[in-house]
Amino acid sequence: MPTKLIVDCSTGETTEVELTAEEIAQREADAAAFAVAQAAREAEEAARLAAKGAAQQKLMSLGLTAEEIAALTK
Repeated sequence: MPTKLIVDCSTGETTEVELTAEEIAQREADAAAFAVAQAAREAEEAARLAAKGAAQQKLMSLGLTAEEIAALTK
């Protein structure tokens, strides 16, 4: 069973305690929410990079060089 560590700062004493069913459920819910948020961040980043690549390709089709495109993005 998962445990948590409780530290009493006034005495320096540490105690390892098993998690309750509610704490385990909350931990699992938090992990699931994090996974969803992480997937959303990764999808947003992939979309941003795809849009950037498409924009750079359009600029190249207009005749700009890679150096000129790089200068525009700085």
